[in-house]
Amino acid sequence: MPLKIHSPSSHPTALLNIKPLILATITVAIAAIAGCGGKNATPTEEEHHLPDTLRVGTLYSPTSYFLYKGEEMGYEYELISNLAKDKGMKLDIKVAHTMNAMLEMLDSGLIDVIAYEIPITAEYRNRVIHCGKQNITHQVLVQHVGKKDTILTDVTQLPGKEVWVIKDSKYDARLRNLDNELGGGIGIRTIDKDTLIAEDLIEMVANRSIPLTIVDSDIARLNKTYYTNIDISLQVSLDQKSSWAVAKDHQWLADSINAWTSQAGAEATSKRLLKRYFEMSKRTLGIDYHLTLKHGKISPYDNFFKHYSQSIGWDWRLLAAQAYTESHFDNNVVSWAGARGLMQIMPKTAEAYGLSPENVTNPQLNIEAAAKIIKDLDKSLKSKVPDETERINFIIAAYNSGIGHVYDAIEIAKITGRNPQIWDGNVAEAILLKAHPEYYNNEVCRFGYFKGKQTIEYVAQVKKIYQLYKAKIKY
Repeated sequence: MPLKIHSPSSHPTALLNIKPLILATITVAIAAIAGCGGKNATPTEEEHHLPDTLRVGTLYSPTSYFLYKGEEMGYEYELISNLAKDKGMKLDIKVAHTMNAMLEMLDSGLIDVIAYEIPITAEYRNRVIHCGKQNITHQVLVQHVGKKDTILTDVTQLPGKEVWVIKDSKYDARLRNLDNELGGGIGIRTIDKDTLIAEDLIEMVANRSIPLTIVDSDIARLNKTYYTNIDISLQVSLDQKSSWAVAKDHQWLADSINAWTSQAGAEATSKRLLKRYFEMSKRTLGIDYHLTLKHGKISPYDNFFKHYSQSIGWDWRLLAAQAYTESHFDNNVVSWAGARGLMQIMPKTAEAYGLSPENVTNPQLNIEAAAKIIKDLDKSLKSKVPDETERINFIIAAYNSGIGHVYDAIEIAKITGRNPQIWDGNVAEAILLKAHPEYYNNEVCRFGYFKGKQTIEYVAQVKKIYQLYKAKIKY
């Protein structure tokens, strides 16, 4: 650190008596020491230039990194992407299968930084330098919210209640400690981790299949964007701090990341991304079963659906049903993921099919691009699903999830004894398994974590709307 000269408090004017030549000599000496950084000085960004490519380690998860409709997403991923962009660096994402594997990659120099929440504990402080924005989480009780539900507001109300958790998980351990602290009485029910994951238990609470569960607050917040009928306000553990990390000998990189994180622009980016991933609704738009189909019309865009459906060999009412499911024919809808227009086309996909940000919401161009996407999906899936009628289910699924996740689900169907050429009850069930580490880390999976339930609901909804249109609208 630069050497500072302080006047003794009892002689505030002492330095004024030093001869100018001596003072000048001292000043030069101080500058020289500061310029060299001194023996204990922290290397600066100027001395250690940031790399042209930032190698980033992470894990697949709903909060850190995943693929959706063919685009890379995740709170941690987008945040570090913004850092790299601001610093003029390219990004090289390397996905590990476990926390230990990711830490070993850091130790061996295969990656520069971990963009994943590493707990700030003594164990990890010995291995890494924590840096970037600190995330504070804790475990919370997930409970159903309804007119007849009594919401628990204190952990002392837990005795006498049944709480379901994954067996031998940190939630199981915390619940048993809490039960001891309260003198017993909590009905602890466990589920094998090979069967379900924490997110499944949240869904079960939302569906009233089980009364209560415990999960981390960030996972709870994310899942509340899917289920509005749950309460996650009751904290049941102490806070846990976590952050990104770099190797022990990369203090200069940690300093650079910390400096960027503290900037107003980075803070604004973080707030925007937190809202995107942890607040904006991710539910599929519902169905209005009292659809107004006046004068034999489905929408103002029927002529476009009729024209472009010919290029893909579809019933135009099916293409219209997909548009309804995507946007309810609202051309100005923007999804949480950034998809836009009647057919909700993602930014990079729109660019690939010739749509600019300015014309992506043009109804005709949006439907035309969607037809081209569907045609390409059909070509890609033809060899895997030969039956034309059945292949439509796979195309609709791939339009929603991205074809990579459908490819993975087909492979999972094969290794789990399901029919890889049938969607309902087979590949649809297999895509659900992509939320489980055992499967998305399996070598047959190339595209990682995915919450498949939304895709299953999407396919079913498109088909249901299509049947309604077929019953009321002539071909």
